[in-house]
Amino acid sequence: MYYIYLLRCEDNSLYTGITTDVDRRFQEHIQKGKKGAKYTKMHVPICIEAIWQCDTRSTASQLEYQLKKLAKGKKEKIVKESHCFQQLLKDKVDIEKYKRIK
Repeated sequence: MYYIYLLRCEDNSLYTGITTDVDRRFQEHIQKGKKGAKYTKMHVPICIEAIWQCDTRSTASQLEYQLKKLAKGKKEKIVKESHCFQQLLKDKVDIEKYKRIK
């Protein structure tokens, strides 16, 4: 199982990533070690805003790519209003392959 997640950072920015273990990955971002992302070393993550689950790495990577391309305002809409996920991404990915779990 793969997970695509959005992190909220102290400066109110959003970071998008993929993992097989959300809790472990979040701790890696917080600890700012070698395994954390370069972005989260500069922008301290404070919480997980959204998580989607899917079956394959390839499917997860497709959603991660599309989320990273979105403007911040659109990402905020997806976080606050789950129906916006379908509206904003239905033409870009097969939204049926993703299940939002947070």
